[in-house]
Amino acid sequence: MATQFAPEATRPPVIEAALLDRITATLSESAEQIDREGRFPAEAFAFLREEGLIGLTVAPQYGGGGASLGDALKVLGAVAKGEPSTALILFMTYSYHAAPAKTRSWPAGVYERLAREAVEGRGLIGGLRVEPELGTPVRGGLPATVARRTADGWAITGTKIYSTGSTGLDWFAVWAKTDEEIPRVGNFLVRADSPGIEIEPVWDHLGMRGTVSHAVHFTDTPTPLAHAVDVRAPSEWAPTPGDVSQAAWNALSISTIYDGAARAARDWLVAYLNDRVPANLGASLATLPRVQEKVGEIEALLQVNRTLIESAAADIDAGTLPSANALNNIKYVATGNAIRAVEIGLELTGNPGLTRKNPLERHYRDVLCSRIHSPQTDTILVAGGRAALGV
Repeated sequence: MATQFAPEATRPPVIEAALLDRITATLSESAEQIDREGRFPAEAFAFLREEGLIGLTVAPQYGGGGASLGDALKVLGAVAKGEPSTALILFMTYSYHAAPAKTRSWPAGVYERLAREAVEGRGLIGGLRVEPELGTPVRGGLPATVARRTADGWAITGTKIYSTGSTGLDWFAVWAKTDEEIPRVGNFLVRADSPGIEIEPVWDHLGMRGTVSHAVHFTDTPTPLAHAVDVRAPSEWAPTPGDVSQAAWNALSISTIYDGAARAARDWLVAYLNDRVPANLGASLATLPRVQEKVGEIEALLQVNRTLIESAAADIDAGTLPSANALNNIKYVATGNAIRAVEIGLELTGNPGLTRKNPLERHYRDVLCSRIHSPQTDTILVAGGRAALGV
């Protein structure tokens, strides 16, 4: 079911520390329940709508906030610190409006509709690309999902898996090939309440359970002709030299989201270590030099993350674009640091840290999911190695 919000719009606010703290505090209230139930975080998106944050990256000409990458990442980090599944779903909508390469070929009227919906607190959109046999198209190959030309537009048939946000999205951007003699491939925009769509609730994951990344089945699902928003010959999907806007949004957003989860873990750990007073010690665990050393290690890891992410975002906002390799290296380092930071917390807490009544084990399950996002470690490191070796 698509998200349902009241129609009146709220303009995006100035991004201040008080707002970020309020986002984290509010979303954290339902985070454990969302994780346990494995459901779409509807209450989180209702709050974000009320704060005017769904359309944060929409251009001002459509009523949006026109936020910089740096400001959008601040919001994503605060959301992730409260409930990271919400941040991952929100990131997809943000990136469609903020990375021009994704939508510059769309018919103007189609894009404007989605932009204005986002400003109203609706219009959540997600890319459905992964398939049971193909896997992710990032590694090549044509999708099995077919768009068949009809008298009124297109009919989509196929299955997508790992469909982030499935039950709560308003729009699906479906990666499919045409049924033409020489197939084209690309994105077909489909309303989530269209006929011929079945969502199979198969997402039963280690972490990020609120992303409801279920399987979505399309059977002759109709969509208008103009909703073939970006369909090209397969060869035309090769990366364009110098265009790293999508890589920037992906690498820095993924890094920010999992860094946010690690920061939530750090905050809980610090409170626990200060509150825990073993009978044989007579003082809190926070007074032990070994504990202080390990918490210092966590702080160093998270400081490196913040420096990498904020520096890259500032460069991009100033018009200096890092290379795709440099951006993906940030994703590799930052997500690895996030995992290690939470692992240290588990080392310090022992059994309490792995007890479900404490959030540390949830934060650990969530940060482990950072490894599966494209580009994955092997792709990042091979590309970096080839560049360094000149081969």
